[in-house]
Amino acid sequence: MLSVAEFDTLAEQVSNWKRWGADDERGTLNFITAEVVRKATASVVTGESFSLSMSLSLDGPQNGIGVPGRINPVRTMLAINTLMGDSPDSVAYSDDIVVTPTQAATHWDALSHCSHRGVMYNGVPADAVDASGATRLGIEAAGTVVSRGILLDVARHQGVDVLPGRFPVTRAVLEAVEEAQGTPVEEGDIVLVRTGQVTHFLAADVPSYRRPVPALDYDAPLFFHERRAAAAAIDNMPMELLPSNVEDVMLPVHVLCLVMMGMIQGQNWVLEDLAAACARDRRYTFLLNATPERFLRSTGGLVNPVAIR
Repeated sequence: MLSVAEFDTLAEQVSNWKRWGADDERGTLNFITAEVVRKATASVVTGESFSLSMSLSLDGPQNGIGVPGRINPVRTMLAINTLMGDSPDSVAYSDDIVVTPTQAATHWDALSHCSHRGVMYNGVPADAVDASGATRLGIEAAGTVVSRGILLDVARHQGVDVLPGRFPVTRAVLEAVEEAQGTPVEEGDIVLVRTGQVTHFLAADVPSYRRPVPALDYDAPLFFHERRAAAAAIDNMPMELLPSNVEDVMLPVHVLCLVMMGMIQGQNWVLEDLAAACARDRRYTFLLNATPERFLRSTGGLVNPVAIR
């Protein structure tokens, strides 16, 4: 168990505050330069494409437990084959309306999603989030998120389809997978971590998907920080171990990534088909478009990430 004092030292070690200026709101996405994107296109070899998102529906993983009020997307009809004029020859239209948390299914956490001791990334006061939403660090600050993606298939490296519950994905584990796969994480990469946990959800076993989960341990952000990763995402709901291995800090990975590093993080990503393709030819990199929906002042962003190999 890590002490609070040791955690504070770790937080200082990974901090990117003021690295890109006092007013920066993009954090590690600044590592994605035009040159990084240009190089990322070289990862496209076969032209295969994979959607990495869950379907948006009432059958999603959110049941209001853990984060009160979070529900699955509710979609209903505003109009059903409604004529737009008095004539029977007029065109008819149908429309939907959706009510959803922005962290309902596959999503990014914006840098405004978490604060620690009254501040968010770059020292922005926590009260920059109010009833109107995130007046700073909203998901719209992320802009376009396109870079080289790299899969770290931890489950396959461990020789299992799904890691056991509470398996700690540590810095050392990520380093071992990176070495075994033979492709180093480079500056500006978006790192996708596969635990296999999403297979429970795909089998319609939401309780097993939610808890207990294999997930990132508190020192995993050191791996992302040292390699100057632009972002990281995982195939589970909490991103990190629950309960944590840091005393008195419930979500240390959230604090280190979102608050200290300024690195957006993704949850509920579906990596199974992509992982199978990567394993077949041992190519673990791809062009990744993971641009979130531009909900202004939102603390999260729904996303349909697309990996192109």
